[in-house]
Amino acid sequence: MKTSQTGVASGSAQKSYYPWVVVGLLWVVALLNYMDRQMLSTMQQNIAADIPALQKAEMFGALMAIFLWVYGIASPFSGAVADRVSRKWLIVGSLGVWSGVTYCMGYCTDFHQLMWLRGIMGISEALYIPSALSLIADYFTGKGRSLAIGLHMTGLYCGQALGGFGSLVATTWSWQATFHWFGIIGVAYALVLIWVLHEKPGHELRSAAAADKGKAKMGKESLWQSLAVVFTNIAFWVILFFFASSSIPGWATKNWLPTLFHDNLNISMDWAGPMATLTIAVSSFIGVMIGGPISDRWVKRNVKGRIYTSAIGLAMMIPALVLIGIAHNAVLSVAAGLFFGIGYGMFDANNMPILCQFVSSRQRAMAYGFMNSVGVIMGAITTQLLGGLAEKVGLGMCFAFMGVILVVALVLQLVVLRPKYDDKDEELALAADTEEL
Repeated sequence: MKTSQTGVASGSAQKSYYPWVVVGLLWVVALLNYMDRQMLSTMQQNIAADIPALQKAEMFGALMAIFLWVYGIASPFSGAVADRVSRKWLIVGSLGVWSGVTYCMGYCTDFHQLMWLRGIMGISEALYIPSALSLIADYFTGKGRSLAIGLHMTGLYCGQALGGFGSLVATTWSWQATFHWFGIIGVAYALVLIWVLHEKPGHELRSAAAADKGKAKMGKESLWQSLAVVFTNIAFWVILFFFASSSIPGWATKNWLPTLFHDNLNISMDWAGPMATLTIAVSSFIGVMIGGPISDRWVKRNVKGRIYTSAIGLAMMIPALVLIGIAHNAVLSVAAGLFFGIGYGMFDANNMPILCQFVSSRQRAMAYGFMNSVGVIMGAITTQLLGGLAEKVGLGMCFAFMGVILVVALVLQLVVLRPKYDDKDEELALAADTEEL
């Protein structure tokens, strides 16, 4: 019976349209991933009415920061796990746990309960991104990879935007009911994924082969061997640097752009918040839809096509950040935000595809886990630093300075990264064939 079920799953996974089904299924998970973590930030006043400790900005900041720190620390380990076990079950389990945590948050009566649950959510959500992007990258070996990964990332953007309406939902019903219902929706969707989401054929076979000494070359390396392969690769360090560099303005726009619009444009937060979040979310979606197809076509003619597409996105973000920082006009501010979002979408759609050019499928989830970890930790540091620098030098100057950091990242990206193939596995397979001859 087990063999029959496995055969059905493999058959479904091998259908030509199924890779796009995977993208659609995981898009919903990505939306829930960001929405469940984001809506707490908009429901502070609602929750503080029942849990007075959250009325203090310091306590609320600690509650938000614990998620980022736990998420950042757990990400590399979650990636290493994803390289060695079924990513399907990691995704299902991750979604089920963080949705269960979201449900339980509706029963919290004090600050410490919220802190523990946010920490558990950080661990469970960290398991998702490396597994999901690695799975999509394996399903799209070649054409469509940037577009597929970019489309998946738009789920995160939409989740972030929808999470901003948490306060409205909580006011309409209650913050407890809001947590309960979104938790129930996530758990129900995890049950659906058990039946319709399939692992890429061959992934688990490669993991099992590691136990066969006669097939050691086909198997997975040990954790330490995988770490050595990744961290002795200079290209990975460059990718890690420009990913971390872009995370600084990325998190700054998430957490501080509404405040900057409020200060620079003299408008209320009721308008500044939606203006900032929707501007970035919509334009990032446009950037993905532009950058994904361009990258997938360009790489067919030039193996550095993905790098050039990503570099165009980075180059667009630089002047946009400067203009965001110095503009005191609503039209210019929104235009700069749109320009930044388009560039960020083009860049974001190509991070995993570029990583695939330099890192084998054996280490991709782990490598992206480290990237995700550094990005989130940079976000936590940036969020705290901007809070202290806002009064000293002004948020506008901070945003403008971020453009300088991206200039360094852009130069390194263009000068150092020189891929030989669009997929590192192609290079390794060719080298193996040459060795046998």
